[in-house]
Amino acid sequence: MPRVSPAQFETRLARELTPLYVLYGDEPLLVIEAADAVRARARAAGYAEREVLVAGGGFKWANLDQAAANMSLFGGDKLIDLRIPNGKPGKEGAAALSAYSRRTTPGVVTLITLPELDWATVKTAWFAALEENGLMVEFNAPGLAQLPAWIAGRLARQKQSATSEALDFIAAHVEGNLLAAHQEIVKLSLLHGPGELDLCAVQDAVLDVARYDVEHYRAALLAGNPARLARLTGALRAEAVAAPLLLWIVASETRTLLQARNAVDAGRSVDEALKAARVFGARQAEYRAALARLSAPVLRLALMHAARIDRIVKGVAEGDLWDEFLQIGLRLCSATPARR
Repeated sequence: MPRVSPAQFETRLARELTPLYVLYGDEPLLVIEAADAVRARARAAGYAEREVLVAGGGFKWANLDQAAANMSLFGGDKLIDLRIPNGKPGKEGAAALSAYSRRTTPGVVTLITLPELDWATVKTAWFAALEENGLMVEFNAPGLAQLPAWIAGRLARQKQSATSEALDFIAAHVEGNLLAAHQEIVKLSLLHGPGELDLCAVQDAVLDVARYDVEHYRAALLAGNPARLARLTGALRAEAVAAPLLLWIVASETRTLLQARNAVDAGRSVDEALKAARVFGARQAEYRAALARLSAPVLRLALMHAARIDRIVKGVAEGDLWDEFLQIGLRLCSATPARR
């Protein structure tokens, strides 16, 4: 059956139970909440027994078929809760999942949870079999632009609302950490009753729990967002992030962009250029935006700048390391269109 959105998942779950659910994505909080919703719906429908299977090292995949074949000890229906923490079932697990997904056992609902999956895993036969035969939902964290609306929806569940300024403030302070966002939203329900929250009320309650890491720096770099990049640079400095790691991210992304930029300038299509640079799937959107903005000369200068930062890191050149990171970041956030 076709993959459904998180909103469609909620609607369908409220209407009926499906024999097989497959939940995965890059945001553990959303996957956990969705799995909890399936468990609650199954209990309400009379699925009195739940058997949890964790497919870690040494897991015997025959246990999955045995769990479905064994009748519930309580004489009712049964929920099989299969968790694959690393998202890699292996050869034996791949075959077992493919075969299992094609069978329906009366009185059994199976819930499979997975972490974030790479593009290669999503293209495997076992994953395709799960998608074809089960209700599959991908749960990803909302981007910074969508985060205020997500927060507003969560506040509405507890009969609260907030001004746009308050929503933006919360989003800026929990960026990249939905669990922290959830905790802050719950805190607001405890501190204030139903109704609208203004900026002052939110500022007094919300902690600065943003999880600034190199991945967000990389995303801001590719997006060409100088204000966000400057803020992230300051936060990474405050958290004493290892400079060699950040430099590796900057240099690696710059080399990838330069390789693709040179290919485009030589007459190849953007699709061909990105594939040659080993940029696939959803990641291509970020690189397309950066390629439209950055020229080869700018990228070559950025690589030279990265070499200077490397010398500073190694102590063979003088300079303010974090100011250099800021300057190279701003260079790569240049808004000058690249010539086609």
